[in-house]
Amino acid sequence: MSFAQVSRHIGYIPQSHIPTFPFSVFDVVLMGRAPYLNLTDTPKKEDEEIALNALKTLGIEDLKDKEYTNLSGGQRQLVFLARVLCQQPDILILDEPTSHLDFGNQIKLLEIIDNLAKSGLSIIMSSHFPDHAFLSSTKVAIMKNKSFMDFGKPDDVVTEENLKKAYSIDVRLINIDDNRKVCVPLKTNLKLGDIK
Repeated sequence: MSFAQVSRHIGYIPQSHIPTFPFSVFDVVLMGRAPYLNLTDTPKKEDEEIALNALKTLGIEDLKDKEYTNLSGGQRQLVFLARVLCQQPDILILDEPTSHLDFGNQIKLLEIIDNLAKSGLSIIMSSHFPDHAFLSSTKVAIMKNKSFMDFGKPDDVVTEENLKKAYSIDVRLINIDDNRKVCVPLKTNLKLGDIK
């Protein structure tokens, strides 16, 4: 398959993206239509409508005319997600999509990801936050040293025992009032001489 053909089926969002040019948000999202255009083509009205719908899906159509380089990290992540949605992929791969976001934007983005999955989009996401498995996953894998430790439903895989093996520290899983679990790492009481 050519790169364009792959891009029509698989969308990818890297862990971070450093904007270079002050394109408008709309133009950045419209670039997601590139797999459907030839080198000399310009986007058609249909492509522009798809880009606008991607912005509306994520609730950021009000950013349409702003410069991408002047957005916050959370806004940029949503714009980049809109750009990938504009590709209309079957599978979305997210590399730590919440790594540079504050708590509020993490939860908002995870809810968006969950809604996209419920709409039929297949999503593969990596995260260093075990809590996220309980918020937006149907299947979870834990990896350590480039190998899978466990795979299955979040409640079966994200356990205190598996987290201790993965992170080499004690972790407590705590249920909070809305039937959600959170992972709390416990202090190890290391001394400076113990760190290698």
